[in-house]
Amino acid sequence: MLVALTVAVSASLAGARIGATAAPRVGRRLAVRPPTRRAVVRTRRSYWGAWIGSQFTGAEAPFDMNALSDFEKLVGKQLSTLNWSSPAYDGPDCGGYCRFQKEEFNAVRAAGVIPFFSWSTAGAGGSPLVTDAQVAAGALDGYITAWARAAKAWGHPFFLRFDWEMNGSWFPWGVGRHGNTAADYVAMWRHVHDIFTSVGATNVTWVWCPDADPTDSFANLATLYPGNRYVDWTCLDGYNEGRPWTSFAREFGSTYEKITGPIAPSKPVFIGEVASTTRGSRSKARWIIGMFGDLATRFAQVRGVQWFDQYESTDGGPADWPIETSTADEAAFANGIRDGYYESNDYASLRTSPIPVPTGLAR
Repeated sequence: MLVALTVAVSASLAGARIGATAAPRVGRRLAVRPPTRRAVVRTRRSYWGAWIGSQFTGAEAPFDMNALSDFEKLVGKQLSTLNWSSPAYDGPDCGGYCRFQKEEFNAVRAAGVIPFFSWSTAGAGGSPLVTDAQVAAGALDGYITAWARAAKAWGHPFFLRFDWEMNGSWFPWGVGRHGNTAADYVAMWRHVHDIFTSVGATNVTWVWCPDADPTDSFANLATLYPGNRYVDWTCLDGYNEGRPWTSFAREFGSTYEKITGPIAPSKPVFIGEVASTTRGSRSKARWIIGMFGDLATRFAQVRGVQWFDQYESTDGGPADWPIETSTADEAAFANGIRDGYYESNDYASLRTSPIPVPTGLAR
């Protein structure tokens, strides 16, 4: 068990992220019945953003903010959220335990964008560090407390997606990995949340983000939900991996219905990661067009969506997630996001925590 941890300062964390495709996800892309179509009156707005890879400048945003600018030029609109990540520990990039990235958070906020930070209890590259039960018992308390105090000192609102996709077993904190149980995960989440509360880091908006599970292959989400006191936004990640070809509605629909039904009906939903492959003979551009149509008509509580714009895969599957795969794919995304429903970068002065659903009104 780890005790008396110290926080090391890193000059560069460009390689510190843990990718959503870091391990195999087998047998989860079978077709299921999509949710019943229903009309949605879009009286509110939605955040939108991306997890931008190194293909533009050689480094990810926000470690190189030119990557953000290049992506925005590509789609013709400025985004309102930016996703990036850090593990708890990374010897090469952090020199040990990874600090709160104040410089990067400042750069994102200065661009009018809301940080959407994915933070994990793992080591570099998704390597195991501690179990969920050990975190709940205090193994990382020194590190977590220091990080929470730094977040409080920064002082501005941001989304914190903590130990995401926990219903699968590909990440070290996932159920079924290293002996982790659903009860361990809930206890860990509440313990970490309580530390943030105890130091006054109320500028954090807590995002609980399982993986879309259209075939009911993963852990029961109801047993993994920490409770309304501990969650501000719910979230889902999902991909069309092309095996078989799966529409946005089919990928997300059944899990979305569970979350917005019996689990957390009062919480807004973020699509934390989404993308489609070009695998097979079907059109990625049409998939993107279908995604925007589904978001407009079938997913009333989704108030944020972020595209995974990275050429990355370590599971032998597709790595062609970015919209840059063709001019048709770029155009489909640009046309969809051009809708005034999706908020632009108007958040440099955001003060409200937890971060509310966007309304298009002054903050």
